Amino acid sequence: MNIEQARFNMIEQQIRTWEVLDQQVLNLIGQMRREAFVPSQYRDLAFADIMVPLDHGQVMMEPKMEARLLQALNIASTDVILEIGTGSGFFTALLAKLGKHVYSVDIMPDFTESAQRRLTEHGIRNVTLETGDAANGWDKHGPYDVIAITGSLPTIPEAFERSLRPHGRMVVIAGKGAAMEAVLVMRDGREGWGRESLFETSIPALLHLDQPRFVF
Repeated sequence: MNIEQARFNMIEQQIRTWEVLDQQVLNLIGQMRREAFVPSQYRDLAFADIMVPLDHGQVMMEPKMEARLLQALNIASTDVILEIGTGSGFFTALLAKLGKHVYSVDIMPDFTESAQRRLTEHGIRNVTLETGDAANGWDKHGPYDVIAITGSLPTIPEAFERSLRPHGRMVVIAGKGAAMEAVLVMRDGREGWGRESLFETSIPALLHLDQPRFVF
C-alpha cells in the first residue's frame, strides 16, 4: 500500500467531501500518522472509511467523523480539553496538537497504557492520561474549554455541561441503538447552553461498570 497516497485519498475523498473545510484540521490529519495508532492486525484499514475495531468492543471512529468533530470544536491553542474515552489515543493526539493540554480518561487500563506509549513515541507531552469511570462526569481538572466524548451515551449528563467554561464547547454522540446523533453543546454564559445537531451516526457506548446496560 502506498501510505501517503492512501492518506491523501482519505482526506480528499472522505473528509473534505463530508463538509470538513477547515484547513488547520485537514493539515493536521494529513500530518498525523493514523496508521501508527491502529491495531497491527487492522493496519491495512487505517485509511478506510470504516470504524476500526479495538478491544473491549470499542472502535476508532471513521476518519471523516474525527475530522468533523474537530472542526465543530474549533479548538484554540489556549484551550484546556477533557476527552472521555482515550481508546487508541489517535483522537487524543489530534486534540493535543490543537489545544494547550488534554486530560484524557479511559475506564480500561490497557487503553491508557497503549495510548501513552503511542503518544510518547510521537513526542506528544501535553496530555495527562488517567484510568477511571468518567461516564457521568470528570470535573477534577475543570472547568474545561473543550470536552470530547468519544463513546456514545443515552443522554447528555448535566455534569459535563456544567464542567464547561463559559463559551466552552463539547461534542458527544447521544442516543441508543441506531438512533444516535453527534451533538455540539455550547455554553453561552454561566447558565445558558445551546445545542446543534451535527450528523447522525451509531457507535459503541462508553463502557460504564456501574451501569452495565450501557455496554455495547
